[in-house]
Amino acid sequence: MYEENQCDIPASFMMLYVKPHQHEPSLPRAELTQRYELCEDLANMLVDTVSAQQFQLGITEDDALEKCWRGLQAQPDLVNGAESFWVVCRLAELLGWPLPESTGA
Repeated sequence: MYEENQCDIPASFMMLYVKPHQHEPSLPRAELTQRYELCEDLANMLVDTVSAQQFQLGITEDDALEKCWRGLQAQPDLVNGAESFWVVCRLAELLGWPLPESTGA
């Protein structure tokens, strides 16, 4: 069967929706794809802002990521907690910065 949206969802994102002892995500494919695309777009949109903020404020990369993570958490109607941390990790990847180790970025 042909799927119109051929988006490859990374395992790191898919695992946000796989419950313990399950093998399949808890969301339908279309909804999972929408959530992933939103989070990927957010990470890409934040690259310039977070990079400039880090430079202008003279803060560390970790501090810049934490500030971003806290901002995402302030809008739970946009992304949930697990998604907000995924966005911050993806942002770090896009910037070539070390990945945060926990939800404390």
